[in-house]
Amino acid sequence: MLIVFGVLLAFADRFGRQTKPLEQLTLRDGLLYGLAQAMALIPGVSRSGGTITMGLALGYTRPAATRYAFLLAVPAVFASGLYKLFSTLTETGVQGPYGMGETAAATVVAFAVGYAVIAWLMRFISTHSYKPFVIYRIGLGVLLYLLLGFGIISA
Repeated sequence: MLIVFGVLLAFADRFGRQTKPLEQLTLRDGLLYGLAQAMALIPGVSRSGGTITMGLALGYTRPAATRYAFLLAVPAVFASGLYKLFSTLTETGVQGPYGMGETAAATVVAFAVGYAVIAWLMRFISTHSYKPFVIYRIGLGVLLYLLLGFGIISA
């Protein structure tokens, strides 16, 4: 799936019209974006990669497709974080290796790093294609095939 979705991203990036701004998002396009996000349940399909690919295939510009893909992540990431926090705090007898202070600090650092990476990506894709990401996905897929084929790792 790494290779398949790498190829799909390459085609969408190369042949998508890339004319629509995010303001032209329709209900149909929103539903298709949601379907693409759900494809992340398949191992090897990234949530953001799938939604970006769908956005490009639907004719959205690179910045619009990328911005919407990351906006879609906010509710899912926030809800899963709250769920994990709640379940950790309510489990009886479970003591993790880190306390609330360490967890809060790690959350702040993760947010800052994530924000910086997204800001960099938004600047990068406004003037570049997704070709480096396509090469990465295909290369990683080939590497995994080789590692599996030679028995270095198992499925």
